[in-house]
Amino acid sequence: MPVTDAGHMNGAQTVAASRAAAELVLKRGEFELAVHLGIVRVEAGRSGGRPRVRQEEVDRLRAEDGFPGTLRERVRTVGTAEGARLLGISPVRFTRLARAGCVTPVALYLNRYRAVVWLYLAQELGGLAARSPELLVGRSPAWMRDRLDSGTDCRPRNWRSRRIERLLTLTGDPWARAAVVAQALDPAQLAEVVDDPYERAYFARVLPEPVFGQRGSSATRDALERLMLADEPDEILWRRVNLIMELDSARELRQAPRPGDEPQSGLDAFGRLPVSAEPYEPAERVEPAEPSGSVHRGEPTEPTEPTELGELGELGEPAVTAEPAGDPARPVEPAAQGSSVGLLARLRPRRWSAGRHPRVRAGRAAARTARRVTPGGHRPLARPRGGSQREDAAGRE
Repeated sequence: MPVTDAGHMNGAQTVAASRAAAELVLKRGEFELAVHLGIVRVEAGRSGGRPRVRQEEVDRLRAEDGFPGTLRERVRTVGTAEGARLLGISPVRFTRLARAGCVTPVALYLNRYRAVVWLYLAQELGGLAARSPELLVGRSPAWMRDRLDSGTDCRPRNWRSRRIERLLTLTGDPWARAAVVAQALDPAQLAEVVDDPYERAYFARVLPEPVFGQRGSSATRDALERLMLADEPDEILWRRVNLIMELDSARELRQAPRPGDEPQSGLDAFGRLPVSAEPYEPAERVEPAEPSGSVHRGEPTEPTEPTELGELGELGEPAVTAEPAGDPARPVEPAAQGSSVGLLARLRPRRWSAGRHPRVRAGRAAARTARRVTPGGHRPLARPRGGSQREDAAGRE
C-alpha cells in the first residue's frame, strides 16, 4: 500500500477517499453520493486536509451480503428517461411527477447545452411505485393539476432542502451548520441576518467540502450556487429562522476569529472542529416545522404560511406593523438574547435611510459612471466656468 494512501487517526488506520472508493468498487461520483447519503462514514483529515475513511469502515461495507452489487444499487441514479422506464410511464408523465414534488432529485449536472439535468435514486422510484401506484396511471389528481397549471417546479426546492438536511446531519460543528444554512440566502438577505462581516467570512472557511474537493466546470459551480438560493417567501423566512437559531448556538460555543486573534485549541488550520465518523445527532430542541412538508411523500403538501411570526411581507419577511421608537435611519438592533421578541426583531427587514441601502447606492454609482462616459467611451469635456451664460446670450442676439 502506498504511504500516501494509509495513515492513522486517533489510533485507527485510515485510507484516502480515492483508495476507499477503489476498494468499494465505486466511481468518484458514486462514492461522493454514498458519503452524502451517510452510507460511507468519513473523518476530517489532519490540519484541514481531505476527509479520510477508516479501514474498518471499508471492511464493514465489503463484508455485506451481495457486495459490491448491493452497495452500487443503493447509490444508483437515473435520469428522466431511465426513471420513466423503471416506473413504466412516459417521460412526460415522469417530468410532471417530478415538477409536482412526488419524487425528489438527489443530484444534478449540466449537459452540453448548459441545461440542468436532474438525477434520482433508483430505489426511491421503486418506493414511489409501491407507495402511490395511482399516480402512475389514469388522470392526475386535482392538486397536481393545480400545481402544474400555476407553473410550480418543486425540483430545485426539494433538492435544496434535501441537500441542506443531509449536510446538517453529517455536520457537528455549530459554525459549519450555520454555514450550511447560510448557503440558501443571497448576500443581501445574509447581511441582514448576520451583521458581522467576520462571521460571514468565517462561513466560507468552515463550510463542508466534498470528499474530492470542488469538481466540475465554473459553469456547473455557478449553477449549483444559484440553485442553492431560496427563491420563495416562505422558504426564505424558514431559512432565516434556522440560521438565527444555528448562529446563536455557534456563538455560545465560540466567537468567529478576527485578525490578530490567538488560534483556538482543538481546531484545525481552517478553524473547524474535527469531524466524527458518526452522523451528528443534535440535542432536542423546539424548531418550527418546515412549511413545505416532507419531500418524499407521494402527495406533497402545499406550503403553509407561518402563523406565529406575523404576515409575510416583501421577500418573505414579516411585515412590520408598528414603527419602533428611535432614529428611523438607524437599523433595528436585535433584542437581548433570550427575550421573547429577539427572534422577531432580528427577522424584520433592516430599515435604511433614504439612499443608504447597498442596492440603491450601487445603482447610483453605476448611473454616475454612465453619465460621465459618452457612448464612444470618452469623457465629455468640462464646460468652462464663468462667462458662459453671457457668451450664450450674446450669441443669440
